[in-house]
Amino acid sequence: MLSAWVIKHDKKLVVWSGILAGFGNIIWFLASVGSSWYLGQVSAAFFLSFALYESLTKKRPFIVGLLLGAAFLSRIHVIISFPVFLYLLKDKKWFKNYTLFAVGTLPFIIFDFVYNYLRFGVIWDKAYFILPTVLNELNQPWFSKGVANIAYIPTNIQAAFWTFPKILTTIPYIEPSWYSLAIWITTPVFIFAFFAPFRENLVKFLWLAVASIFLIVASHGGTGWAQFGYRFAVDFYPFLFLLVIKAVAKTGLKPIHWMLLVLSIIVNLWGVIWINILGWVSF
Repeated sequence: MLSAWVIKHDKKLVVWSGILAGFGNIIWFLASVGSSWYLGQVSAAFFLSFALYESLTKKRPFIVGLLLGAAFLSRIHVIISFPVFLYLLKDKKWFKNYTLFAVGTLPFIIFDFVYNYLRFGVIWDKAYFILPTVLNELNQPWFSKGVANIAYIPTNIQAAFWTFPKILTTIPYIEPSWYSLAIWITTPVFIFAFFAPFRENLVKFLWLAVASIFLIVASHGGTGWAQFGYRFAVDFYPFLFLLVIKAVAKTGLKPIHWMLLVLSIIVNLWGVIWINILGWVSF
């Protein structure tokens, strides 16, 4: 990732993080399928990543606002990550920066309001809340309390952190489940995020973005299936990537970092081949 060079001028770290971003996580699988739901998440991750890079380098608030606005249209709830960008854009000209940031983001929000008004007669995205009706799933347990409810959080926590591959007694003996696969299994490298220097304000804001986005997606009825891994987590992956980079930059690349990167690549290659080529997947 380009942001790695900003954090530390280390070519090996740039290569390591670039491989991680391209092949060591479930974005590889989402991009390989290319469905409309997956595309929205890949697009949001792309725009958020470049918003972070711009905020760390040239710090042009209008451009950052445009990028966050584009991410917003891809996945509406990622707009809640705006405190990260406000922190990165804060300087002596903070009022001007924040104004330009808002001007960059506002057209996308207005477009969304107008689009929803033309579709539904309201400015908010009603589509999410008529989803059970459209899918004829009003009576299904995953929507028993509506589309979004904090009661769904425990189920999503389990899907995100405590789901495993299916073990079979016949070929292929092990296969992914459409239901979910724990984040730490699909990308073991993410464990390093917990070693990012929390005393730094940026790290605190990154964790705030991760936690707030997860709280929203975890309140959704259903866990994102059908999927490889826990796809809702992709909405906060750009911030998680930066936390990992901060942690690795602090210690320097060690054999354990390369080992877990290789393991992350193997797991995601397994998912792409097993599902897309061989069709070895089920609930």
